[in-house]
Amino acid sequence: MPFPTHRPRRLRTSEAMRRLVRETRLDPAQFILPLFVCPGEGVRREIGSMPDNYQMSVDQVVKECAEVQSLGIGGVILFGLPETKDELASGAYAPDGIVQCAIRAVRRETPKLLIMTDVCNCEYTSHGHCGFVKDGDVDNDTTLDWLAKTAVSHACAGADIVAPSDMMDGRVGAIREALDASGFQKTAIMAYAAKFASVFYGPFREAAESTPQFGDRRSYQMDPANGREAIKEIELDLEEGADMIMVKPALAYLDLIYQARELFHVPIGAYQVSGEYSMIMAAVRNGWLEYERAMMETLTAITRAGAGIILTYFSKPAARLLG
Repeated sequence: MPFPTHRPRRLRTSEAMRRLVRETRLDPAQFILPLFVCPGEGVRREIGSMPDNYQMSVDQVVKECAEVQSLGIGGVILFGLPETKDELASGAYAPDGIVQCAIRAVRRETPKLLIMTDVCNCEYTSHGHCGFVKDGDVDNDTTLDWLAKTAVSHACAGADIVAPSDMMDGRVGAIREALDASGFQKTAIMAYAAKFASVFYGPFREAAESTPQFGDRRSYQMDPANGREAIKEIELDLEEGADMIMVKPALAYLDLIYQARELFHVPIGAYQVSGEYSMIMAAVRNGWLEYERAMMETLTAITRAGAGIILTYFSKPAARLLG
């Protein structure tokens, strides 16, 4: 048999050739950097399980956002650590809440930066669950009122996108209705549509100080075994008015990102969550992985699967590398 005519290695002969035929390309504009806002002034407290990430006071978040904008990163998503917590998550929807104050401050200093906000209650409740607890479980419909009020308060402060992450049934519809009734028809919703009850959230709970004080979140976050149910959840959120959807976590659910891209003609986001970030960083610090290659390979994989938007703690170093 003669040697085959086709030699795919011809297109791998040099970096210039590889760059020319590269199918998947990364751009800093597709990254969203998660930021954790805490009370105080001049606070920049490193998160032990998430190297190079910090709990920051509003003034420090403003400085961080200026750097984010200078790097061409797509935007930020804000998570709040309130001064006090209660059973009604009142800090989540207070007009002078920590996230609301941060939005206003960032908007003043970097008016063109895209601001997304996490709409949930776990950081604000004394018990660490994502809504009103009744008979030992989160009451779905009462929680919808909290979420709607929070989303409106974020939009009023100047958020471009609100991102409900609670996984309550009907939350997107409730938020859309409340936003429209309050005059915020232009505020977009990115739904954490397929959010799984994942082991990879551990470091985030340190960062956001949101560990449940009892039980877990499996009665509202999704079972990791259920892919078809994830597609149903996405369909429901889109029917209720979501403008964009998100799969969370990213790396363990690349198949669902791919399926979502094939089925739905809307922007698809994926959250490279804290545990995914921390695993890579731990391996890097032990000398087991090359930092830049591990970072870029995982971001490329998420993009290749179909995500056009990636929430990632690697936003700044990846943007610098791409720049």
